Amino acid sequence: MERLLITGAAGNVGRMARERLSHLANVIRLSDISEMEPAKANEEVIQCDLSDAAAVDALVEGCDGILHLGGVSVERTYDLIEAANIRGVHNLYEAARAHGMPRIVFASSNHTIGFYPQSERLTADVPTRPDGWYGVSKVFGEEVAKMYHAKFGQETARLRIGSCFEKPVDRRMMATWFSYDDFCSLMERIFNVPKLGCPVIWGASANSCGWWDNSHINWLGWAPKDNSEIFREEIEKLPQRPSDAPDVLWQGGKFTSGPIFKD
Repeated sequence: MERLLITGAAGNVGRMARERLSHLANVIRLSDISEMEPAKANEEVIQCDLSDAAAVDALVEGCDGILHLGGVSVERTYDLIEAANIRGVHNLYEAARAHGMPRIVFASSNHTIGFYPQSERLTADVPTRPDGWYGVSKVFGEEVAKMYHAKFGQETARLRIGSCFEKPVDRRMMATWFSYDDFCSLMERIFNVPKLGCPVIWGASANSCGWWDNSHINWLGWAPKDNSEIFREEIEKLPQRPSDAPDVLWQGGKFTSGPIFKD
């Protein structure tokens, strides 16, 4: 690619992507509402509020790929979620439509299906069961992507990220862990396949205790290589959680019992 836009570049996954995906494009354009480190060689750094349609339009112009990590990434008040994750997604897709429809990776979330029990293994076509306003906003984003694909041909990978960290930090993350290496190899495939469409992809590594079935995307030519079992001994030293704790019962973990935040 000539120019890859990474939104949410000040966040945890965004900082990792900035460091490890620079080979995907001649120029990496980095955006966040928060302050970022100054631009390095072959980088552009642009502070942008996703709820500002004109700013997002200018941000997308000249890009031929978008990794959309931006927005509120945890449960917050509806107004905050609406501005960044709902209005922001609308602005991003309208900007993409105006500027040649660059391929998009939409960072969705496991919280779109948070109210499934951990005893169930899910395929990508199960009905959504969001566990909060954050999860609802990601369902919205997935549906926007699907509509723009059907109506305009806009290609999007709807990536339901589990827990993308250096390593799992609790028992639930043993199932949801998405290693940095597996994330980056997936980005390489998504931005290089001739035709993408608009698939839902479970963002998880090859965890032995995982809950999600990615067999529907075998055609993509990607398979995760890492397995959280290498951390099993470390995780088993942690105190046991009560059997009725939300992070033991539900795939969405603690989000399922979290409050409805008020202004």
